[in-house]
Amino acid sequence: MSDEVENALAPVCADLLRRAEAEVGRILAEARAQADSILQQARSGAAETLGRARALGEADAAPAAAAERGRGRDQARSIMLGAQAEAYRDLRAEVLAAVGGLPAEPGYQGLLSRLVTMATRAAGPGASVAVQPEGGVVARSRDVMVDCTLPRLAGLAIDELGDQVRELWTP
Repeated sequence: MSDEVENALAPVCADLLRRAEAEVGRILAEARAQADSILQQARSGAAETLGRARALGEADAAPAAAAERGRGRDQARSIMLGAQAEAYRDLRAEVLAAVGGLPAEPGYQGLLSRLVTMATRAAGPGASVAVQPEGGVVARSRDVMVDCTLPRLAGLAIDELGDQVRELWTP
């Protein structure tokens, strides 16, 4: 990505990152609370199962208790992975919703102008540029299509967060 393109996208990326970080804080708190509740339920269920297994006898109950603990661990892991996926989907949805409001912001026309310039240069000579209803532009030349729509740019910004997104569910 050229310095010019990076400079043109810097305000958008900065705004998206600021909004994403705020949303990450909210989602992280929810995910942690949900994870704590899930772990507590799993521990409680495992303790009840273990107590029942002991009552049946050490020799007969040991294999059943081990299997039940394994199922409890599997269930807790499945729930945790589901919560992580939901937190990521929520982050993505919140960022896309925030980006959807950018066309109503005062600085949008300046951003749109920079996106037109950037997309036209990237598409090459003879490119046609179309402003998109969802915000941003698409430039097309004979062999190239450059998608500078706001949802696409927001998706790329989220993808660029990479490992930072994992902080949503890392204690």
